[in-house]
Amino acid sequence: MKDYSDKAWNTVPLTAAPEDKISPHFQLRELTRSEIAGRFNIDNRFSSEKELHAAAYLCREVLEPLRKAFGSFSPNSVYRSQDLERALKSKPWNWVSTSQHTLGCACDVEIAGESTLSLAHWAQKNLKQFDQIICECYNPQQGPNSGWVHISLRPPGYGANRKQLLSYVLDPASRRYVYVPGLTASVA
Repeated sequence: MKDYSDKAWNTVPLTAAPEDKISPHFQLRELTRSEIAGRFNIDNRFSSEKELHAAAYLCREVLEPLRKAFGSFSPNSVYRSQDLERALKSKPWNWVSTSQHTLGCACDVEIAGESTLSLAHWAQKNLKQFDQIICECYNPQQGPNSGWVHISLRPPGYGANRKQLLSYVLDPASRRYVYVPGLTASVA
């Protein structure tokens, strides 16, 4: 196992092994782990150093502060290959996702014992920088850990971070999920 945690985020090589440390508390495997990819034998390794470097930056600037505040956890999803995105969203082979996950710039997080909405508010108040924080599918009637928090961060050279706060909630009228401004719960 190699330790890249003390090296610059943009120097981690594409040849890094899954067990190599990317930050003080995270291994590379945690940035590409996916139950869906494993179940359907989808290759979810980084396809370029640009994606790997973006994910290493996100890991150090978002995941590390979360781990320091809340203890050990593994993110639900960080990097997603285009093949994995197609499988998750049931899209045809030639569809190309614009998700920040495919760039290595986003993570989805749940922390046991921490309400999804309070986790989103914690991230808003405590992260030095972020592009988006989205409280997704949180419905307090389904329990405090329903849904998850999507946090994205653009590394230097990728453009300005928007500091956008959104929620992905169930619209009672259409019975479909929609994005709304701010951090809130679904109320169906």
